[in-house]
Amino acid sequence: MGIEGRDKAKALEAGALAVSGQLGKAVQRLRKAYNLSLSELSEHSGVAKSIISQIERNETNPTLATIWRLSQALDVSIERVLQAQDDEPFLEKTERRDTPMLVSDDGKCRLSIVGWIKTVEWLQWYEFSADPGGVLESEAHQRGSVESLSVSEGELEVEVSGVVERARAGDTLRYRCDRPHVIRNVSDRPAVATMVCILKAAAME
Repeated sequence: MGIEGRDKAKALEAGALAVSGQLGKAVQRLRKAYNLSLSELSEHSGVAKSIISQIERNETNPTLATIWRLSQALDVSIERVLQAQDDEPFLEKTERRDTPMLVSDDGKCRLSIVGWIKTVEWLQWYEFSADPGGVLESEAHQRGSVESLSVSEGELEVEVSGVVERARAGDTLRYRCDRPHVIRNVSDRPAVATMVCILKAAAME
């Protein structure tokens, strides 16, 4: 049996409010996941800060054009922005043969790029391996960048601006990488580590 008249209008209004509520939660969740302020999302999307705030608080029903602008700024599909579930499952696999690899000039150090391409502008991570005597020399990254090197096998040495520190299996070195830096395998056996580079870390004065 269909819904007619006033009851139909109430049902449509309830449905619109439910969708709007889901949209507000999704926009807020994605904005915070990208660590964006309301002002930054407004700048990226062209949608007024006040409108975004109203959307997140479920105080307005945005047009499709507004939803599209927000989805473009958040780098997601409109379908995902409108998705009701907060705990959408995500599972992605990259096989070893498809993992890009960088090799040092001496051919003794390898960086397998295991990080996600979507985060490459602010967060990168690698599986680092080095043969005995291997040296990886890197130029300075952008200002404020920090690198973390967690050794799982062997022993590695890091040099930054004349300061040298060594790390063995189980140790982690963190250092500014916004200046030239060098990683060396100073042991007589292979070394393996996980390297994480935060390109937009808090500015370090």
